[in-house]
Amino acid sequence: MTAPAQKAQAMVLAAGLGKRMRPITDTMPKPLIPVAGKPMLDHVLDKLAAAGVDKAVVNSHYLGRQITDHVATRSAPAIVTSPEEDLLETGGGVKNALSKLDAEAFLIANADVFWTEGTEPLFDRLINAFDPDHMDALLAVYPVSDGYGYDGAGDFFWQVDGRLKRRGDAPSAPYFFTGVQVLSPRLFEDTPDGAFSLNVVYDKALAAGRCYGLVHDGGHFHIGTPEALKESEPVIAKALEVERAKQAAFGGN
Repeated sequence: MTAPAQKAQAMVLAAGLGKRMRPITDTMPKPLIPVAGKPMLDHVLDKLAAAGVDKAVVNSHYLGRQITDHVATRSAPAIVTSPEEDLLETGGGVKNALSKLDAEAFLIANADVFWTEGTEPLFDRLINAFDPDHMDALLAVYPVSDGYGYDGAGDFFWQVDGRLKRRGDAPSAPYFFTGVQVLSPRLFEDTPDGAFSLNVVYDKALAAGRCYGLVHDGGHFHIGTPEALKESEPVIAKALEVERAKQAAFGGN
């Protein structure tokens, strides 16, 4: 992903039902829930714009009109919407939107994730680290021990050469997937029509030895319930202060 054209586009997954965030999501899709003063979706789109992404596809399903209306006035990145009449899940949603993207590889991020940056912005790190000669997937992962609000058993082992290995039958794994990644469209060849999980394409990349991980070195916040949202807000506020101070120290880069 060294050529400029390869880092120009992205997709943001915003079609989920947000059931665990009820009653907030009774009237609002989860990506539009404000965190640190603005919707989670806008945090992701702003970071894409800062990374030089000029076009982003945003899919929608549950309360989808709110999503399409919300992004209608954005110019950076330019937004192309991908409404789904039937929920296509993560993999089906991306496959359905492939015709709207013309990049050889593209960034994908969940619309309902929140992170603070580390030494460099996460999207920049992914763009610079993606090597199409050896990779079909580059997933941003995070240490289970450090994820705020994360209470799962982890998803992956990060191997010495950077390749990922699933937890499998192990009781736990040290890293979980953040929902941020770079994927090659070739992974979607011969995938099912309709709804399917992105796990289908991850398994394809893993089997071929072409699924790698990049460990995010900033903060990551798992916000799954209204209670978690309330508890995380003061922690996020402090983390953003640290992020802004770090950016100021390095001249805003």
